[in-house]
Amino acid sequence: MRVMVVDDDAPSVKMISFLLREEGYEVASADNGVTALDLIEREPPDLVVLDVMMPHMDGFEVCRRIRQKMDVPIIFLSAKGETVDKVAGLQLGADDYLAKPFEPSELLARVKAVLRRVEAFALEDSQSRLVVGEVTLDPVSNRTTFSDGRVVDLTPIEFRLLHCLMRNAGRILSHDLLMNSVWGYNYEGYSNQIAVYMRRLRMKIESDPDNPKFLTTVRGLGYKFERA
Repeated sequence: MRVMVVDDDAPSVKMISFLLREEGYEVASADNGVTALDLIEREPPDLVVLDVMMPHMDGFEVCRRIRQKMDVPIIFLSAKGETVDKVAGLQLGADDYLAKPFEPSELLARVKAVLRRVEAFALEDSQSRLVVGEVTLDPVSNRTTFSDGRVVDLTPIEFRLLHCLMRNAGRILSHDLLMNSVWGYNYEGYSNQIAVYMRRLRMKIESDPDNPKFLTTVRGLGYKFERA
């Protein structure tokens, strides 16, 4: 597994790179967003560990540009631990967000968890399309297509969340069930993480996100994909 570490703080890069290499990962690094994007495009990594607070081009912009081209998992690192920053990172398609300072063991656990979730999902129904009513989900292209010809690209987590909901169409799925299914067993996410991603999905696939046709909320119980 190849991990790209992007941070303008040299001691942080050195420490993180050492930790990852000790665990057997191949590590590449960059101290700015422009260099990182160039390296990622030339040699796509299996995971990006990305600092938020960088000069010229911050981590959020780097993430945004990565997501325009590929679905590589991303873990944000930031000295800013406010909820609004965590939500912003998740809204851009990050897989996880870790506030500085952090324990080395916690970073390694997050890296392993993200890679394990991606691998597990890749093995599950990796070649079969999922069709529910007028919606088709293609695991090869990470795209959703509709009977009217509309095509929507999804980030890896958006795809896994929609896949879980569509696979259980008509059933109410609780917050905890979705967290465990999409992010992994015992994953400690943020209290509004599911809501953030449900809003993202509705903005992408619903014609009227405020009055969803497919992704409905069952107050106090969870979410459901309607067989429209």
